[in-house]
Order: sequence, then structure tokens, then C-alpha cells
Amino acid sequence: LSRQPGFSRWWPGLEEAELLALASGGADAVAFAVVHDGEVIGLAQFYEEDDEEYRHAGIDLGLGDAWQGQGLGTDAVRTLARHLVHERGHHRLVIDPAADNARAIRCYEKVGFRRVGILREYERGADGTWHDGLLMDLVARELT
Repeated sequence: LSRQPGFSRWWPGLEEAELLALASGGADAVAFAVVHDGEVIGLAQFYEEDDEEYRHAGIDLGLGDAWQGQGLGTDAVRTLARHLVHERGHHRLVIDPAADNARAIRCYEKVGFRRVGILREYERGADGTWHDGLLMDLVARELT
């Protein structure tokens, strides 16, 4: 995955070893392999803020190039969101795609995420410059 342009564009510098560490629980986030027809096609992960005054979960998703644009990302995000709402008890979820990642934003909106605002110069891109992010959130009652 880390060598595929459609994945590495949004997850720059993420090496295969880091992907394996994420998938094996070797990070602050809980990660899952996204599997389709027996093949690993991506990574979905979440983290939780457990402070009772600010309790929520944040999620991330990355799919291999050949699997983008087929509704598989929407299915993975919806499945993870339902798990976080129904099994983990979260009332609010957040996600922060790159502001120019139109495909990801459409995917998240299909699940019920709404645009909150632009995070200016939020992340450093592979080109070394700062790029804007988009903060999106979903309240449990809006989950589709």
C-alpha cells in the first residue's frame, strides 16, 4: 500500500513497517486491515479521547489505488463508525482529511460526516510544504 501513489499521496512517508506496526497494535491508534475478497486492500484505524467532558473517537482510512472509487471506503468507514457508536459508546466521531482530497470527503459525507471547518496549514505534505486539512464530524444520530 505505501508504494501506491493514491495511498502514499495522502499518507506520505508511511513505510511498510509502520503499516504493519499499526495493524498489529503497535501504535496509539487501534488499526484494522481492510479486506475484500480475501485480499488486504487498505487500513482503517481509530483513536479514542476518553476524557468524559470531551469523549469522542477519531478515524482514518487509506485504500490501495485499485480499490478506490468502488464504494469500499464508504463501507469501511460506515462499518467502523457503527462499531464506535454502537459497541464503543461514542456519540461523536471526527475525521480530518486533506482539504483537497475530494474523493475522501465525498466518502465521509455519504456516511453522515459534516464539514466543520478548515484546519489551516494542518499537515506537511510529501513536498515539504504545509497543506490545509478539513475537520469533519459525525454525531451518532446522523450516522447513515
